[in-house]
This record gives sequence, C-alpha cells and structure tokens, in this order.
Amino acid sequence: MKLTFSPASPFARKVRIAAIETGLIDKIELTPATVAPGQPNEEYSKITPLKKLPVLILDNGDVILDSYVITEYLDELAGGGKLIPASGPDRWKVKSDHSLLQGMLDSMLLCRYEKMVRPEALRWDAWHDDHWKRAWAGMARFENRPDVLSGPFNIAQIGLVCVLGYADFRFADCGWRKAYPKLDAFHQKMLERPSVKISVPPPA
Repeated sequence: MKLTFSPASPFARKVRIAAIETGLIDKIELTPATVAPGQPNEEYSKITPLKKLPVLILDNGDVILDSYVITEYLDELAGGGKLIPASGPDRWKVKSDHSLLQGMLDSMLLCRYEKMVRPEALRWDAWHDDHWKRAWAGMARFENRPDVLSGPFNIAQIGLVCVLGYADFRFADCGWRKAYPKLDAFHQKMLERPSVKISVPPPA
C-alpha cells in the first residue's frame, strides 16, 4: 500500500500513528506529496479530485480517501476494535469525538491559510477569528473530558494528539498549554508513545 503524506499534515500524521499502532506501518510505503491552495498539482488531482492529504492507494489500485476512513480501514485490516470500538454506545461516542476533532483541525488549517496564504488585502479577520474560536472552544470541551484524556488509546485520542501537535506546529504562541493544563498533561503523556513521538512534525 502507498500513503500520500506530508510531515506537516496533521491528517497524514493521524494515519501514520494509526498504522504504527495497528502494526501495519511496514506494509505501507510513505509517498511524499505537496498540495497547497492556488497551486495546481495535476498528477495528484488524478488520484483525488479533492487534492487533499492523505490518500491510501491499495495494492490493486483502489484509493481510500479521508484520514478517518483510512484509519477505519487499517483498524479493520488489523482485526478491528483496536482504535475504533466495534459496536455499541462507545463506538458512536468515539466517532463523534473524532468528528469534532476533525472539524477543529479543518478550522485551524483554514486559519493558517487565511493568515499565511491569502493576500493581505483580501484577508477576512472576522472569518479567521470565528474559525479559531471553534478550535479553541473544542479544546475547552476536551479539557473537561476525563473519559477521553484517560481512556483507552483510540481514534479520538489520536485526533486530539494531532490537534495539539498542530497547534504547537503552526500556532506556537496561542497559549493552549497555559489555558488547558489537563490537555498539556495529556499531550506530554502521549509523547511517550513511539507512534506519537516519531510522527511529530518538523520545526516550522
């Protein structure tokens, strides 16, 4: 299998962590890819018209899109239930928590694009601030979720690791550690896991 990725992508990082945790990382070839707003990449668009990272290309050529769907595929391939509960209320709680975290990452990425990519004269501060508040409010919610912070290692915890890691990577001065000490303690603990530590993005 081949996984398109960038070391800077929190979505690709999520899949890398999942691949390590499921024991499948050695069966996946990491294929660097570059995507950016306003910059065409016709070859990558042939793989996915959405031009987003990551995608998983199976040995038969089939393409699996979206970091969550790829993680679910790897979890099932490894026997199921390791990162995503197989059934019952816990399954839907974990999936919903992950959807919130996915949305937080989407908002943070849009903030990044608004400030760093969009021409200054065209920037919309209120739009940027609204998206940042969504991510910040999401952190506040997880600060008060001991079931997530101290629960079993699953896709929700992986998603939270990627949110906090991306905050460090692209928003180093945002002050999330001071505002959310429980998240800070969680993050420090998670960095002891090899899958989390090895996938930390490079210095910005």
